[in-house]
Amino acid sequence: MDARIASIYRHPVKGFTPERLTAATLEAGACFPCDRLYAVEDGPSGFDPAAPAHISKMKFTVLAKIPAVAKARTAYDETTGVFSARAEGAPDFAGDLRTDAGRAGLEAWLTTLLDGEIKGPLKVVEGPGAYRFMDSRSGYVSIVNLASVRDLSRRIGRDLDPLRFRANLYVEGWPAWVENDWTGRTLTLGGATAEVLKPIVRCAATHVDPTTAERDVELVKALFDTYGHMFCGIYLNVTRGGAVGEGDGVAVG
Repeated sequence: MDARIASIYRHPVKGFTPERLTAATLEAGACFPCDRLYAVEDGPSGFDPAAPAHISKMKFTVLAKIPAVAKARTAYDETTGVFSARAEGAPDFAGDLRTDAGRAGLEAWLTTLLDGEIKGPLKVVEGPGAYRFMDSRSGYVSIVNLASVRDLSRRIGRDLDPLRFRANLYVEGWPAWVENDWTGRTLTLGGATAEVLKPIVRCAATHVDPTTAERDVELVKALFDTYGHMFCGIYLNVTRGGAVGEGDGVAVG
């Protein structure tokens, strides 16, 4: 199959704006770089940075729980640690999330933006060391097959923005849904190699239009009613690190 990486994204703060990259360097056994570095607790989550363990996404300000999160347009500067955010009708925010003041500023800004939607209090938390706030305990890097998204769009009669699925890599050139049967297989992506861990089971986050912040289609139900599964995308474990870039080939072993 002649397949290639069509686009690359990271999500520095869990639940917030995907940031497009032209290239990234994957490391063996690690999550995608600068992905889900931070999360925002909606009330105490029980997360202990001294003993980090997987925590349900529903403890945080995520689309599956609070569609209004998509009203914020955010960006992260990994060199300075500055996270910026803007939303219609709100003042712009910028703060260094490595500092108490920067985290407190984002908490206050989001509390106003999400008024009436949160339990609170909001608290920005950082993943210590290599820990990241992933939805899956073993999901390190995620890929979505664009042909699968197009097939689902055709079946339900509406165009779907692939960014609903919040993947790191979007691939063009595979037949629709072929990826669901690849658990245990090897992928070569640009200069990196990875093992397919499992298909990604989708949740209500995909119901939210990332542009309008409206919950407008029940995609989990649509997946099950149409195909008998709730998958879209696959999780990978990088086994040999290397650079990946837009346009790089993807081969299945």
